[in-house]
Amino acid sequence: MKYENLFNSLTLPSGVTLDNRLMVAPMTTRSAFENGMITNDELEHYSLLSGDVGALITACAYVTPNGKAFPGGFSAASDKMIPGLNKLSNTIKGKGSKAILQIFHGGRMVPSSVIGGEQPISPSSIAALREFAETPREMTEKEIQNIIEDFYEATRRAIQAGFDGVELHGANTYLIQQFFSPHSNRRNDKWGGSIEKRLKFPIAIIQSAVQAIKDYAETPFILGYRLSPEEIEEPGITMEDTLQLVDSIKNEKIDYIHVSIGEVCRGSIREKDNTIPLLKQLKDFVGNSIPLIGVGSIKNPEHASSIISQGIDLIALGRQMIVDPGWVAKVRANHTNSIRKTMSIHDQELLSIPSGLWDNIISSPGWFPIEEQKKEQEKNEPWITKKD
Repeated sequence: MKYENLFNSLTLPSGVTLDNRLMVAPMTTRSAFENGMITNDELEHYSLLSGDVGALITACAYVTPNGKAFPGGFSAASDKMIPGLNKLSNTIKGKGSKAILQIFHGGRMVPSSVIGGEQPISPSSIAALREFAETPREMTEKEIQNIIEDFYEATRRAIQAGFDGVELHGANTYLIQQFFSPHSNRRNDKWGGSIEKRLKFPIAIIQSAVQAIKDYAETPFILGYRLSPEEIEEPGITMEDTLQLVDSIKNEKIDYIHVSIGEVCRGSIREKDNTIPLLKQLKDFVGNSIPLIGVGSIKNPEHASSIISQGIDLIALGRQMIVDPGWVAKVRANHTNSIRKTMSIHDQELLSIPSGLWDNIISSPGWFPIEEQKKEQEKNEPWITKKD
């Protein structure tokens, strides 16, 4: 097999074995019912993506109603959601992939319009440096403790719904990252100030999930953690901060660290002269102590294989799997010339793409390679292009 290293199995620290090194990355579908229940469109979507990959990480599910960061997000905030979540886990596992539920709270990234006009919450009353960002309300001690408990309960629900694991979403500027960030966390109590205090909330969330696994899981259960290694804001998370975070969490019964960056080989966004890929810096730091997932603009099988050959343990595929759900099967069969690189605006039904995700795709400039778009346009087909 040409890309054999992509298809080696991997046993995670918990004892769960993944059949290969390829995963489906968590991608927001924005297609759940208003109450957060899974729709059939989403089940069909996940069914098509499952089977060939070792594991699939779902879109993020909010752990409490005021953590819902966008319309169409699905929920792990109530026991009423367990039957729908069970359908989702069975859909993924029934095809042969491990099912991992990503759980999160949006914090200050939650629009008040999505949560009934309620003011969003965050470690401190500091708005994000984004257009139209709302100023959040600083969380009370009781609210902090409640959300730690909410992550425990969401982990319990994932176990009872039949998932193989959960991924704690500590990236992409959501609440867990907000507590770690010196930009969003200006507290002067035990939850903020020094980096040691800013680490307390992420550690508490991890320990809460670990406790839920201990209390409810009867078989080995995956616990992953997603992080964003840097922030562009000042003050913001630096790579030095992230190394301290990783050093703190790697001994907390974590199965993997998922490094959320837009380009898997990207260097620092804070230190322009530091071109060493952030993922490599993290790998050099952790060695073999904990598996790392690389994600972001994986161009082709050669690219994925080269990343694995550099010691990265797992690869998460996003848009590649959207465009061609048969990507992994084609690589395994050495049929890489048949891998699709673009798709037609008529392919939504063919590819079982939920409407919320589809709307994001067609409104996102540069989602597909421009040269490939041009080639398809020359055939007089109406292909997805940049919006004006």
